[in-house]
Amino acid sequence: MARAKKAQKAQQAEIAPEFIVPPGFKSGYAVLWGKPNVGKSTLLNYLVGEKIAIVSPKPQTTRNRIVGVVETENAQIVFLDTPGVHHPRHKLGEYLVAEARAALEGADVVVFLVDATEPPTPDDERAAELLNELLKEAPRPVILTVNKIDAISPAVLQERKMLYEALGNYDETVTISALTGEGVPILLRKIIDRLPEGPPYYPLGTVTDQPEKLPIAEAIREAVLHYTHEEVPHAVAVVVDELEHRSDKLAYVKATIYVERESQKGIIIGASGQMLKKIGTMARMEIERWLGKKVYLDLWVKVAKNWRKDENALRRFGYVVRR
Repeated sequence: MARAKKAQKAQQAEIAPEFIVPPGFKSGYAVLWGKPNVGKSTLLNYLVGEKIAIVSPKPQTTRNRIVGVVETENAQIVFLDTPGVHHPRHKLGEYLVAEARAALEGADVVVFLVDATEPPTPDDERAAELLNELLKEAPRPVILTVNKIDAISPAVLQERKMLYEALGNYDETVTISALTGEGVPILLRKIIDRLPEGPPYYPLGTVTDQPEKLPIAEAIREAVLHYTHEEVPHAVAVVVDELEHRSDKLAYVKATIYVERESQKGIIIGASGQMLKKIGTMARMEIERWLGKKVYLDLWVKVAKNWRKDENALRRFGYVVRR
């Protein structure tokens, strides 16, 4: 079954009456915390077994709070993949940090993800400081999770682990590779150990709670990230203007790619429209995978001058902090 259909069906369903919560069943929220580009989205996709969050080597790829639901025989864990914590330079950056902070407020467990391939950076320190500050107000378990262990030697890993542990007081340290899955089952067990007992939050079989248009917009933005460089990726917002399921086999999608300057618009369109065509082809393939049907993708590019500094534009593009 296509992922969108599965998620939609799960959201509409109720927990089956015959499902009896077994003794000791646990459920709760686990927030993936950390600076940009440490592998939070890669880990979330690995945990749920499907791609629900876009992945790119470019910082600040994740802009929205993405929910992924993981079920085991004795637990349901609702993971929140948050935007990376960093020093904001504009209104969009402030939104990203506020979104991460808001997600933390409802967490039962915090997974503080760091990158083993480098020592702590100022953004790691900022993420740790903000986390430590919030934990004073509302204490909760924190699992320091050292990622990308597949890319370094054991000796370097031990050194980096000690440096990251010095950033705060953590309940436990786990080393993983979100790319290969090494150590992830151990992390999952450590999270479940710290969850409260209770029934599932979501109907059984739910993978994500994302509205249908958001993954479509993200697929288009992911394609832009893939093909463009320098300042262009960060200046891009995508809005799905129309989504029409014309039949069981075909959907029509009209979407607008917004940039901040005319020069950026020219880069995305490319000579004779070739860049926009490549972006559209890559995005369409991902959207078809999501919807489980053929897609006619109608892409437009428009300029919204300095939208990252404009609160009204941020709201229009869906960047509204949830409290």
